[in-house]
Amino acid sequence: MAVGKFFFSCLLGTFLFSSSHGTTIYQQDTSKLPKIQWDELNPRAVGFVKDYLDIHEARLTNMKVWGQPYFIMIESVLNRYRLPPSLKYLAVIESDLKSTALSSAGAVGPWQFMPGTAKDLGLIVTATRDDRMDLYKSTHAAAKFLSRLYEQLGDWLLVVAAYNGGPARVEKIIATKQSRDFWMIQQHLPAESRNHVKKFIATHYIFERNGSETTGIKKADEKLPVLTAEELASTDTLSITGRYASQVITKNLAIDLIQFNKWNPDFDNKVSIENYPIRLPKEKINLFNQRRNQIAQESILLIMQQNSSAGDGFPEPVKLSAPVRNVKPVKKRG
Repeated sequence: MAVGKFFFSCLLGTFLFSSSHGTTIYQQDTSKLPKIQWDELNPRAVGFVKDYLDIHEARLTNMKVWGQPYFIMIESVLNRYRLPPSLKYLAVIESDLKSTALSSAGAVGPWQFMPGTAKDLGLIVTATRDDRMDLYKSTHAAAKFLSRLYEQLGDWLLVVAAYNGGPARVEKIIATKQSRDFWMIQQHLPAESRNHVKKFIATHYIFERNGSETTGIKKADEKLPVLTAEELASTDTLSITGRYASQVITKNLAIDLIQFNKWNPDFDNKVSIENYPIRLPKEKINLFNQRRNQIAQESILLIMQQNSSAGDGFPEPVKLSAPVRNVKPVKKRG
C-alpha cells in the first residue's frame, strides 16, 4: 500500500475510533450464520462458550459489522509483526473497541494498558496526551507486547492469560507444574485470567465460527513464525508488490536467504498478487530502494528462467517459423 493511502487509512481509522459507537447501527441476522464447529473446541471450554454465546452473540455479531474499519487496521499492524490476526479479539474483550475505556485499576484505551507498561512500549502518557487512546499507536504497542509474551511463554492461550494477569505469575505456575498446557494449569491461575482466556476463545468462535492456533487448534503448516524482540527492533517493513524474487533480493542486499524467508513467509508466491509488507534489516532499506529497479529486472529474468522447462534452468531458444512467401491477402468474411 502506498504511504499516502496507508496514512489516509490511519486517519480514517483514528477518526472513526474516536467517535461513539455505543448505539448499534447495523443488525445482522444471527440465525443465518454458519454453525459453530463444536468438535474443534476443547471440551473443557464448551460450557463456557455456550453460556457466553447466549449472552453476547447478538452484540458481538453486530460488532463484526460496525467494527470492520477497526479490525482492518488492527490486522494490518498484527501482520507487520507476524502475529495471528485473531489476536484482534483481545481488543474486543479488553474494551469492546472503545478508545475511552477505563478500568478501575487505571488501564486505558482499546488495549487497556497501565501507564508504566504503555511507556515501556513506547507510548506517550502525560496530562495532555495519552497514546493509549490512539488505535494505531496502541495496537503497535500491543503487538510488541504480545510478541514478547509469546517469545517468553510459547503458547497463545498462556499469552492471553499473561496479558491479563502478567507473565511473572504464569511463568511461576509453569515452573511449578512443569507444563505449558493452559488446560492442565488453568485451575492454578487467578479466576480473572482463566476466564479472560475463555472469553477470548468464545469471542473468536462467535466471530469465526471455528478455532485457530490461538484457541488451541494447531495448524503448524499455516502458522507464521513469531519474531523475537531483537528481530523486531533491528528490522522494519515497507509495502511492495510485483515480480520480485527472494533470491535476487538477498543477493543484492547480502542477506541470508533462510533468515529472509523467516521474516517474509511465502514471499515469492504472495508478492506478485498482493501488497506484501517485506521485512528487511533497517540498514538495508535504503539500499533496497536504491536498487529497486535493478532487483525487479533481475527478478523477472530469474522467474522466466525458473518457469522454463529447460533442464539447465535457462529458457529454450525461441523457435521462429519459416518465412511465408507469396501469400495472397484473405478477404474477411461478412
